Amino acid sequence: MLELTMASVSGEDAGATAGMTMAEAPSTPGAVLRVGRDGSVCRLVTPDDWLFVSRVHLEFLCGPDGGWQLSWLRGSQAEPSSEVRLTAGGYTQSLAYGGTVPLPRGGSGEIVIQERTAPRSVNVGFYHEV
Repeated sequence: MLELTMASVSGEDAGATAGMTMAEAPSTPGAVLRVGRDGSVCRLVTPDDWLFVSRVHLEFLCGPDGGWQLSWLRGSQAEPSSEVRLTAGGYTQSLAYGGTVPLPRGGSGEIVIQERTAPRSVNVGFYHEV
């Protein structure tokens, strides 16, 4: 099971937890959870006018062994207007635009989509049950 919680945070709301949304999916091969502006394909949807987030920005995919991976999907622009960081187990790494990383089994952490030109971010917490 992968559990996600998401909060969209702007500078004046830093530290607030109001407006959090949640999603979960069983660790079944092929299961998918997506984060982005397009509510027709994303389980966690960001504000429509937050253009630093793509229509489908992040994808969590369960592999054949029940492990989950995170992908930052390439959008319509050659260069992204955000940065994506993954923090797990006290270690933080930046994701490459179009890149994929495995999520730790039985672990938790946070993925942050940070706008490059304003103090806005989308914070997605995760917990991957074993």
